[in-house]
Amino acid sequence: MLKLGVNIDHVATLRQARYAGRERGEPDPVEAALVCEAAGAHGITAHLREDRRHILDRDVKKLRESIKTRLNLEMAATDEMVAIAIDLKPDIVCIVPERRQELTTEGGLDVVGQSEPLRGCIARLRDAGIEISVFITPDPAQIEESARVGAQFIELHTGAFAEAFHRKKERQLEMQRLIEAAELAHRLGLLVNAGHGLNTQNLSALFQVPHMVELNIGHSLISRSILVGLPTAVREMLALMQHYPS
Repeated sequence: MLKLGVNIDHVATLRQARYAGRERGEPDPVEAALVCEAAGAHGITAHLREDRRHILDRDVKKLRESIKTRLNLEMAATDEMVAIAIDLKPDIVCIVPERRQELTTEGGLDVVGQSEPLRGCIARLRDAGIEISVFITPDPAQIEESARVGAQFIELHTGAFAEAFHRKKERQLEMQRLIEAAELAHRLGLLVNAGHGLNTQNLSALFQVPHMVELNIGHSLISRSILVGLPTAVREMLALMQHYPS
């Protein structure tokens, strides 16, 4: 069964738009996470960025205390974030690239170019009993290096597929890249997640990609929830995901 991890970052983005610098505010991303769980989500994803632009330290602590499903902490490979993760003990860490000027995470992690520091970071996290994923583009070299540095999962960046979705020829090319990437990862013993830019319009086309374990979806769910409510938005996505071939 294909699992749904709901990224709640943009619930915190909305809160910070008015309540930045205050001890509390609305909407509460932890409350949103619990609503998503009650609606059937299999896990919660939150990105604790170095600049704390949306999710805050207190949010991830409350998430760890409150949710009953799988907590996926997205983070940069820095000493500060590794220390936080080891203290927090999420179920899984997804290591992502991070640039201060970007609005959201754009592009995949350069595992090939950062293999040595990543190897040490991953070893420390795995020693603490935390599973490791790396957020990468569907590139064979990045997948092979992900296996070498000790990741257990890859999360395929589906942004290029989402951007090309309405251009048939480009979409087919991006789809083939994702299919080949998932097949290579599977041969190397890596588990395959995917995320970025996924929504109810493009999701069914992604089901051509084999071996996927979990989709991490945030922006489209939070956007849809403004119109229909968060439980309905989550259930709609789960209903679509039931058609993924097992």
